[in-house]
Amino acid sequence: MSRTKTDILILGSGIAGLTFAIKMARQFPDRQVLVLTKTVEGETNTRYAQGGVAAVWNGEKDDFEKHVADTLDAGDGLCKEEIVRIVVEEGPERVREIIELGARFDKEKGSNEYDLAMEGGHSEHRILHYKDLTGWEMQRTLMEEAARYPNITVKEHYFALDLITQHHLGRMVIRVTPDIECFGCYALNKQNGEIDTILARATVLCTGGGGQVYKSTTNPVIATGDGVAMTYRAKGRVENMEFMQFHPTSLFNPAGDNPSFLVSEAVRGHGGILKSAEGEEFMQHYDPRLSLAPRDIVARAIDSEMKKRGTDCMYLDCRHLEKESFLAHFPTIYEKCKSIGIDPMKDMIPVVPACHYMCGGILVDEHGRSSIHRLYAAGECSSTGLHGANRLASNSLLEAMVFAHRVFLHIKDNLHAWEYKEEVPDWNAEGTTDPQEMVLITQSIKELKDTMSYYVGIVRSNVRLQRALDRLFLLYRETEDLYKTTTISPQLMELRNLITIAYLITRSAAHRKESRGLHFTTDYTGQLSFVEHSVL
Repeated sequence: MSRTKTDILILGSGIAGLTFAIKMARQFPDRQVLVLTKTVEGETNTRYAQGGVAAVWNGEKDDFEKHVADTLDAGDGLCKEEIVRIVVEEGPERVREIIELGARFDKEKGSNEYDLAMEGGHSEHRILHYKDLTGWEMQRTLMEEAARYPNITVKEHYFALDLITQHHLGRMVIRVTPDIECFGCYALNKQNGEIDTILARATVLCTGGGGQVYKSTTNPVIATGDGVAMTYRAKGRVENMEFMQFHPTSLFNPAGDNPSFLVSEAVRGHGGILKSAEGEEFMQHYDPRLSLAPRDIVARAIDSEMKKRGTDCMYLDCRHLEKESFLAHFPTIYEKCKSIGIDPMKDMIPVVPACHYMCGGILVDEHGRSSIHRLYAAGECSSTGLHGANRLASNSLLEAMVFAHRVFLHIKDNLHAWEYKEEVPDWNAEGTTDPQEMVLITQSIKELKDTMSYYVGIVRSNVRLQRALDRLFLLYRETEDLYKTTTISPQLMELRNLITIAYLITRSAAHRKESRGLHFTTDYTGQLSFVEHSVL
């Protein structure tokens, strides 16, 4: 075991984490910035973002009010308008910053103007993109810039286990304790098996989403909700977890993929049309915006059509599109389709909804502050109020950059007042032994994914939610027994975190007695709830 002190501790190396790290390192060259990532630096949710980043760029055709209105409409009445305005109005400057760092967004052929794409729910072309690898390009840019600063240290293969608060000093901490403070975290060094104590003046969670709670997800295998679960265990506030966004169009592959391969929203913005196997369009029965309706509407429409027709998938028809343009915009999608025997220029692309984005998360204010002092959150693990009941496509990368900047501004002005908590004890593993049967963990993960997929998916009901809660309680009890008696492993901790995420989603869904946005229940089809934001 070792003890480390750092001025700033960042958990996660995606767009939010590295944007914040660069800003802090540049502002305070004498301060140490430590970034922990549980695999390698480039393996993040950011890397898998295909479509792009939404920003008002063409002032002649677009404006802030249009982007605000589109975001509020997609959020189905639960967005915090003041936050929406902050993100929309500050967003273009954050995009300019990453362009200055070297991000290569696509430009129109023979022009110096950016090739702005259209996506579902947007009223104008405002999506900046790099082919169908926008997240990868932004991740590359930030990693190269972060490497220039000697006071940024990135430690790979470190798994954060728990946030350190007064609880670890022997004080009773409950959810209504008014002055909970975060002093850093305990982290498992996956390469030597030791658990390190890391003390920090400020801690920033940029841990991404929790899509691996479902069987079918576009999220990478690292997306196990670690930051949200740690915050909830530390008695921090979490909200709106019932709003899990299912992307309407992941590639249907009977052989199975984990993660599921995403067929970007931008393909429909480019002219792709949703159809049945017989070539019939169906979105006209669900929304006047047809295939460019917001994601919650499209995902439910596809799910409904699959159930009515008894089919495994629906289809995205791109056969009418010009091949050269399709290849220029979507080379990765084209090659993936070809690899499983589908030519998008000759065959319709089979698609199914897959869990994609967590719209709720750690409750934060306009500065990214959580309910725990000296603990901040940015990116998908946070709930800022931007997304409400449903995220507008390509708003997530924008939000991550805007709030990374806002967290930076707030910590910059307060860091001098915070000290280390020297009396924090080291991790206590006394009385634990190595796990004898890993099958106990792997089978529990399978049961968890089945439970969430069958009972807490795109369409829910009171009976399904109660059944899920009953199953989750059994899994929780079995897993906590394992946790108390066996030595820590990444698999065990991910299982614990996934169970917590599953519980938060299901419990929040049970509290919302209405259908709204991404939460659709057959028991309440009208908006009847007195719940505005489900804070747990």
